Amino acid sequence: MKIIVLGAGLVGGPMAIDLAKEKEFNVSVADINEPALEELEKYHRISGIKTDFTDPENVKRVVENFDFVLSAVPGFIGFQTLKAIIGAGKNVIDIAFFPENLFDLDGLAKENNVIAISDIGVAPGMSNILIGYVDHLFDKTEKVVTYVGGLPKTRKLPWEYKAVFSPSDVIEEYTRPARYIEGGQMIVKPALSDPELIDFPHIGTLEAFNSDGLRSLAETIDAPNMIEKTLRFKGHIEKIALLRDMGLFNKEKIDVKGVQVSPLDLTSRLLFPKWKLEKGEADITIMKVIIEGYKDGKRLKYEYDLYDEYDQKTGTHSMARTTGYTATVALRMVAEGLYTRKGITAPEFIGKQPECVEYMLKGLKERGVVYKETIEEF
Repeated sequence: MKIIVLGAGLVGGPMAIDLAKEKEFNVSVADINEPALEELEKYHRISGIKTDFTDPENVKRVVENFDFVLSAVPGFIGFQTLKAIIGAGKNVIDIAFFPENLFDLDGLAKENNVIAISDIGVAPGMSNILIGYVDHLFDKTEKVVTYVGGLPKTRKLPWEYKAVFSPSDVIEEYTRPARYIEGGQMIVKPALSDPELIDFPHIGTLEAFNSDGLRSLAETIDAPNMIEKTLRFKGHIEKIALLRDMGLFNKEKIDVKGVQVSPLDLTSRLLFPKWKLEKGEADITIMKVIIEGYKDGKRLKYEYDLYDEYDQKTGTHSMARTTGYTATVALRMVAEGLYTRKGITAPEFIGKQPECVEYMLKGLKERGVVYKETIEEF
């Protein structure tokens, strides 16, 4: 089977490496970054293709000779890239964090007889799968809470943060209004709102804030209370809120001595070098998913906990492992014919099939990514 990965970055590269371990997969990677492609070609059984994804026609051309596509492009071109892949009639696994509604492409995917699994990272992704699974078990789901964050293992002032995925997508977490469900009603608040402090083993106290991670769950899961919060080290919210409130994340250009400048572009240029996760720099991923509901008259709580670290042996960052390996295991699941639903799939749909949930958890465990399940009656 010929597979192409779109994106050779911190997550795209490790995904390609993981897939290339399978003899039956012939893996290529497309990206505009030639050094990244050359490194993958030099050390792994992978072919590189230089491509600019900003033009959807380039996407169609580059995927036309492949059987399966894995998209790891930045969120700002994620939707148009996914649309181009589906338009080319290719089955696709997609981790791009785009703001558009993924179900807007459902009709196109069904017309082209395509299996398209979107938002299939760690969160959204495995969080949705686990929520969909427990919702399938319950007679009635009452509450869903997800806490998730990717952080550097070593805290360095002043930011105590590194971008473990596309930096532009990180800023989206700070600017995109956060939606959540409370009392059966959709609530919209600014990102970074409703801070709370939570203690985690191995790490200590982290702060959590509202972010727009609920996504498709708001449409697909019938629960009166659902929310996702992002985790950072204490003090991060105050720093980021200051930048945002100063207008430094605004996209509209302003005049600076006769030159039109986007504050967001300037902020990105200054921040991203400081936030860059260097090769060999250790990171961690933390996630807690809580689902409460009723089964046969009993009130139950399912909790799934994830703590993952940078793999020193392979040099693979934790966010690449937890996000990327979710996608590569999902690709294997489809390639083996275990999941066959045509159209757009949100990850929680996979959760409705227990055999698929078992496959995903087993595949991740084989790669050292382990979810701890706790069930409590109360």
